[in-house]
Amino acid sequence: MKATIKDVAKLAGVSFKTVSRVINREPSVGEELKERVWAAIKELNYQPNISARQLRGAASFIAFIYDNPNSHYVIEMQHGLLAECRAQGYELLIHPLAAGTGDIMADLQQLLSTGHIAGLVLTPPFSENPALIAALRQRELHFVRIVSGSDDPGEAEPCIYVDDYQAAFDITDYLAGLGHRRIAFLGGEDIHRSSVTRRDGYLAALAQNGIAVDEALIVPGEFNFDSGADRTRRLLAMAPRATAIFAANDEIAAGALFSARIHQVAVPQELSIVGFEDSPFSRQTWPKLTTAHQPNADIASCAASHLIASIRASRNGASAAPVLPGNGFRPQLVVRDSTCPAPQ
Repeated sequence: MKATIKDVAKLAGVSFKTVSRVINREPSVGEELKERVWAAIKELNYQPNISARQLRGAASFIAFIYDNPNSHYVIEMQHGLLAECRAQGYELLIHPLAAGTGDIMADLQQLLSTGHIAGLVLTPPFSENPALIAALRQRELHFVRIVSGSDDPGEAEPCIYVDDYQAAFDITDYLAGLGHRRIAFLGGEDIHRSSVTRRDGYLAALAQNGIAVDEALIVPGEFNFDSGADRTRRLLAMAPRATAIFAANDEIAAGALFSARIHQVAVPQELSIVGFEDSPFSRQTWPKLTTAHQPNADIASCAASHLIASIRASRNGASAAPVLPGNGFRPQLVVRDSTCPAPQ
């Protein structure tokens, strides 16, 4: 028979209410009691009854809200969120939305009407939508935002920021250090702030290295393979050509590499290519892509941790959520085979 909460309480020598407080991570339980309860839970392989918690009115789901064409990003975010939710006694609900169509708040309101959702994890572009953020605040909903930025905006709700600007600066500065002076930038949709901040970092590094901006080398497009291939085809038709391409994600970079191969342009001897994120695209291409490693699973885990801390603080009557460390991330340059010194 499956172990019950009363079995755990008996083995740990505490009341079942104490077991419930430990499972819900309430701060009122001492460390010694927590250790006894968790040891009993592990020994009995006890699984909390989520349905029963819902019937008692305790919302126990975290909803992951996204609109991102990059399947790798979505999957890694899911893995990070799920790991943290399981560790903290919550369930994860995956809820994709289309950012450019319909009434987003109405869609979310329908999701929240079940009463099972304790909080939302918002990823770009939703996390960077001022109207949506204002509507959520007005309804006093718990949410955490993952945004492109260089520091914590210091707002009421928790926020996880990713320093795309500095990572993009590092990539462009690295290419300039290899002697490249005609460095193209292939961004994504500007609805994603990450595309804008990566372009800003690129421009800042050009200025730092005394390289004049050539607007023809900044080609707008989308965060996908086909867009990268098409834009690279246009770049290769220019004279003089770019000697390096900085793509705002690895899918674009893989498309750029494909187009270079079709047009018999040697990578990296004639054209260096750099991506961003360190997705499987970067490791499954030939040559393997230089990129910036973005720890999506860690970012997601951190977001869930901050959100759950905020939810519990509110349920316990605290005026503010505890300040947790580690809510800022900076993608790190990973040098592989797709870059080399500029051709003479």
